[in-house]
Amino acid sequence: MTPLGGRPLICHPLAAARGAGLETVVVAKRSTRLPPIRERVAHEPESPHHPLCGVLTALELAATRSPAPAVLLVACDMPFLTSPLLGWLASLEGTSMTVLDGRPQPLLARCTPAHLPVLHEALAERRPLTAAIEALSPRLVSERELVRFGSPERLCFNVNDADDLRRAEEWL
Repeated sequence: MTPLGGRPLICHPLAAARGAGLETVVVAKRSTRLPPIRERVAHEPESPHHPLCGVLTALELAATRSPAPAVLLVACDMPFLTSPLLGWLASLEGTSMTVLDGRPQPLLARCTPAHLPVLHEALAERRPLTAAIEALSPRLVSERELVRFGSPERLCFNVNDADDLRRAEEWL
């Protein structure tokens, strides 16, 4: 719901995903307030509070399709993602995860429904999302690869607090 550039923050990555021709689904808890969006909303369990819940919900939804598509994980607070980047990431084979400044970015990653058992186990063990995705032996997408789509720092930027929001407004 946080506004950025005159529209809710979530609308920025959704527009990039739609621009890439990707099917977009928003995964959220039922108690989450969302702005008016045209995307399908899939509800994850109210508890536990763990980012893997959203990942698992998305993968379980994908698993109902035939053939089961891969899922591109994108955080709702990443306003500078671009359609070309998301389209390219979606086209990769297997599992992938971006890396910025040597730090994995698990909410800019690609997984498949085949990973459901490993990720359910990770949730049961309360492993951090990064460790759970790393356990899938993903292809690590480096800054060298990201730079052709723009500044890696900007592409992977997420808005976590008021200072980040001010910075994002300046970049707009």
